[in-house]
Amino acid sequence: MKFVHWLYILAHSLIALLFGLAALCLIWMAVTKAWAVIAAGLQPEATLHVVEALGILASGVVALQISQTVIEEEVVRDAHISGPTRVRRFLSRFMVVLVVALAIEGLVATFKAQEQPEKLLYSAALVIAVGMLMVGWGVFVHLNRSAEELEPEAMEEAKSEDHKVSSDH
Repeated sequence: MKFVHWLYILAHSLIALLFGLAALCLIWMAVTKAWAVIAAGLQPEATLHVVEALGILASGVVALQISQTVIEEEVVRDAHISGPTRVRRFLSRFMVVLVVALAIEGLVATFKAQEQPEKLLYSAALVIAVGMLMVGWGVFVHLNRSAEELEPEAMEEAKSEDHKVSSDH
């Protein structure tokens, strides 16, 4: 059984590495796109390209955050996400970057819709989806907090593992 557990840790490490590499590629693409706009002299029509670079950068940050979360939760802490505190923490870390990335994508789509009005529906759908995600996330956190009050030992167990990923130690 320990061998299978070790294989899962290895698989999670590999997945985190791949997300990290994808993040670096996306960040590099965003930098080169932004640099091309700067080198061209920051013309007024370059706004869309800057916002697109921002969207690519946000995607890179999402990939990097997922990589960090997988490493911290599955490799360093070796936590089994079963208690309400762990579920809330894991999902909240993911939701923050997802909501930000989708909001930036909505911004990019809105800028594109200025030139192509038929894309306005897509832009509106993205913004509405971001709002719905935030509402759903808020409901989840509220309900999860109630579950944490029913299971205080799970919160204490999760807090006791924080030192494994803390930069203070």
